[in-house]
Amino acid sequence: MQEQDLPLAGIRVVEFSHMVMGPSAGVILADLGAEVIKIEPIGGDQTRRLLGSGAGYFPMFNRNKRSLCIDLKAPEGVALAKRLIENADVLIENFRPGALEKMGLGAEQFRKSNPGLIYYSAKGFLSGPYENRTALDEVTQMMGGLAYMTGPPGKPLRAGASVIDVTGGMFGVIGILAALQRRHRTGTGGEVRSSLFETTAFLVGQHMAQMAVTGAAAQPMPVRISAWAIYDVFETANPDEQLFVGVVSDTQWTAFCKAFDLGEIGSNPAYARNNDRVKARDVILPHVRALFAKLTRASLIPLLEETGLPFAPITRPEDLFDDPHLNAAGGLVDLTLENGAVTRLPALPIEMDGRRAGAARGIPRAGADTLDVLREIGMPESEIQALRAGAIIATVADAA
Repeated sequence: MQEQDLPLAGIRVVEFSHMVMGPSAGVILADLGAEVIKIEPIGGDQTRRLLGSGAGYFPMFNRNKRSLCIDLKAPEGVALAKRLIENADVLIENFRPGALEKMGLGAEQFRKSNPGLIYYSAKGFLSGPYENRTALDEVTQMMGGLAYMTGPPGKPLRAGASVIDVTGGMFGVIGILAALQRRHRTGTGGEVRSSLFETTAFLVGQHMAQMAVTGAAAQPMPVRISAWAIYDVFETANPDEQLFVGVVSDTQWTAFCKAFDLGEIGSNPAYARNNDRVKARDVILPHVRALFAKLTRASLIPLLEETGLPFAPITRPEDLFDDPHLNAAGGLVDLTLENGAVTRLPALPIEMDGRRAGAARGIPRAGADTLDVLREIGMPESEIQALRAGAIIATVADAA
């Protein structure tokens, strides 16, 4: 899909963010065609240099963006940032509460100079007693009940990905798109905020609703009372090849029994209905586990697929590089990392008119677009070079 064909082509976004939540909102907009200008400090965003579990943050959430390095500690840098914002449709920021306001870059600053601006803030908390607290994905997973639900009793466990950062950014994008639609009608922009804590609360809302409906608190997922008799991870003949299988309807139970010989359990009318099977999990599951333990995963998958049952091999993230489905139709996009290595990372999980968005711009090097962006907004060359000489802005060459 060409850039000009993407739905957000012509929308200019200025992004002041780092880590995951703000950049995830930016990359979604960028993949959908918006021009996203990432403002980085001189030397580049520190996220570029994270190690361990943070090493993948920058390449995953910053493709398709343009990089402009500015010293926001200098008055000239702040003045330049104002100029960029006044030429933008959307601003993204995930600074500490009040940080941009202290620089003179708060939403109020642009009410008159850019009344159509959508000012999006990615925060830890929305309005309320906690709003000035510092938050992280893990903090809100813990205080929002998600870690309690993920780990076994007494051992709260963070989810295995930055799910709150990413979904918080997704909610931000929903708000931004809603504000853009409103701007079509009214001509004016507005402020949008999304947050980590409230995002966590939304995700565990189903468990709150369970309490409201049943009067009993939801149990952590490892010890929950399943809604289905078969909804589990099973060992196969090869202990390293586990398989999740779910049988979530009476029709699926009939198909399952036809595909696999469960003996008397499969033919027993007492197990024809789901709730009766749930009550008999302790009887049914040992038979299914024993059956699967004799078969290879390779032999089980075709049978499960043929019967239309929900199933999944248990894989690791690195296995997805070779996933045939992701590789078949643009599910992974080619990217070149800062060290020159070539890789493939997940595309935006959206099809539009049967097509997926790619990575037209790739991952920007720090300051790669500084000069071009300033020229495009009409800044005289003499002013650009003066800012560069004073280290207010920087390019890739300056960093080298």
